[in-house]
Amino acid sequence: MDLKYTDAAPTDAERDAVDGLLGPPPSGWEGAQTRSDEDLRWAKGGAAAAKDRRDQLLPALHAVNDRVGWISEGALDYICRRLTVAPAEAYGVATFYAMFSVRPRPAKVLHVCTDLACAARGSATLCAGLTETFAPAGTATEGAVWQESPCLGLCERAPAALLIQAGEQAPSAGPPLPVPALPARPASEDRESGGGAPGCAAGATTHRPHRTAVIAPATPATLATAIRSPESAPAEPPPETAVPQAGSQDLVLLKRIGTADPGSLDDYRANGGYAALRRAFALGPAGVIREVLDAGLVGRGGAAFPTGRKWEATAQQPDTPHYLVCNADESEPGTFKDRVLMEGDPYALVEAMTVAGYATGAQQGFVYLRGEYPRAYERLSHAMDSARRRGLLGPDVLGQGYAFDIEIRRGAGAYICGEETAIFNSIEGQRGEPRSKPPFPVEKGLFGKPTVVNNVETLVNVLPVLQQGAAAYAATGTGSSTGTKLFCVSGGVSAPGVYELPFGASLRELLELAGPPGDLRAVLLGGAAGGFVRPDELDIPLTFEGTRAAGTTLGSGVVLVLDGSVDLPRILLRIAEFFRDESCGQCVPCRVGTVRQEEALHRIKDRTGAAAADDIALMREVGRAMRDASICGLGQTAWNAVESAIDRLGVYT
Repeated sequence: MDLKYTDAAPTDAERDAVDGLLGPPPSGWEGAQTRSDEDLRWAKGGAAAAKDRRDQLLPALHAVNDRVGWISEGALDYICRRLTVAPAEAYGVATFYAMFSVRPRPAKVLHVCTDLACAARGSATLCAGLTETFAPAGTATEGAVWQESPCLGLCERAPAALLIQAGEQAPSAGPPLPVPALPARPASEDRESGGGAPGCAAGATTHRPHRTAVIAPATPATLATAIRSPESAPAEPPPETAVPQAGSQDLVLLKRIGTADPGSLDDYRANGGYAALRRAFALGPAGVIREVLDAGLVGRGGAAFPTGRKWEATAQQPDTPHYLVCNADESEPGTFKDRVLMEGDPYALVEAMTVAGYATGAQQGFVYLRGEYPRAYERLSHAMDSARRRGLLGPDVLGQGYAFDIEIRRGAGAYICGEETAIFNSIEGQRGEPRSKPPFPVEKGLFGKPTVVNNVETLVNVLPVLQQGAAAYAATGTGSSTGTKLFCVSGGVSAPGVYELPFGASLRELLELAGPPGDLRAVLLGGAAGGFVRPDELDIPLTFEGTRAAGTTLGSGVVLVLDGSVDLPRILLRIAEFFRDESCGQCVPCRVGTVRQEEALHRIKDRTGAAAADDIALMREVGRAMRDASICGLGQTAWNAVESAIDRLGVYT
């Protein structure tokens, strides 16, 4: 592709997709098909105007990919003209994400998960069967293609697959960006209607509608049927099927899932919704931050940084505006708790973000959502629309004179974008590569302004902090790990799903709830970036300090149970492949080290003892280099699981 504006023209469908997002081109200099006399006399805009539009690059790429299924040279050139972005830079962004393609491919793409939880539940057999009943991976057949995929966040129903059919989106009921004030609508319209893919309203008439379908647990037969006829794919089960404890009186964060209608704002409010926001307005911003500090709430994404300190540091920054980013890009293999929260209790996230924005002085929030979560996108979009119509988002929230709104920005398949500064680059229309720190996000984050980044579970915890009070919240758990924690249990258990337990419960207690296998081999805590524990270590307390003392990590709450049927060397190789694929390539220790680690594991997969000693020594050296010198947590943790398997489980000895 020529890395400059070219004569390649977009198709009508590609042009319509981009114009549907950005509006019609204002002049011949920005993509209009002809240039008027006024255009020839003078050109509007300039560098400042172009910079202000750059953040629409990722949504524009999504618009074309959703409509056509891939991004052609003509489509990319048209996007670049509309946004005044150099095609070389746009090409670098488009090729960064796994869900996009700049080469022709069919409109129907089936993503079959082959990551840890699905591998433990037979994804290799599934792929072999699909090759036999349909076609080999990557081979276009019958207007469709399938490909292996990293974790889809559907681990409780492994093995899993996601089918995406490109096509026309029905007119959205949601607002354009930026969000304007919306006219009031009857309260009866707040009830969610219909289902299906984001933006596809029931009864829409299109030549080929945009569709998504989740097939899980999957078999070769169900996948072959779905890829040939997406409309025949079985309906997704309700979110509460992923919560074995649903309905229990002991639940805090999951208490509404399965008991309140996730599509009804009235139902949410009848079950305690928006009480926390009203208390926040009564306390004032400083009072909210004090409650969060006193409650001892720490981040639930794995780093366990005190949430109140992050909020306080952002609120104190004189530079404005401030921003709030919800990290909903949970791409750690084995993690799916945030997906269940967003699908089963979307209004809780909207309320929690409003509280966080109020406390930190932010008037604009962003949800950076995994591109592989179509139902979460649909549920959150509906919840935000309903909240705007009721005055719970917008220019005057609850009549308190506080303006706050939220946009959803979809990711496109990049694990690295879960890193807090890589999120900023992705939203801003750059490649999703981490930034060097300092400066820290609370000083210079999104668009160079003070920014708070929290994940979904962390934000939703703010609601019980305000509802119960800091002292009551801190009474649950331990001194350093307060409250409850969500655990994503998958693999060889009889009841996989999201479990909520107070901090301090043991791993044994959690597994007894989930039904452990009789031939337990190992448990992976924290996902691919975590570590293994042995069957004789199940009394480890599930706290940040307890797992740290035991030489492992709690991470984001992944608990992957492996029985005797699992090929551990193959699991380790999959972990190495994952980190190699997901490394952004920005820093040498990670870019080279993840490749060397995978190469060594390939060499020793069938060796033990002295035959593997040299490669194990090499991996230790590479692992130390990655841990010490990588820019971000991806490279710093890429060796963790392999190291723990060698040292704790005795693999290759």
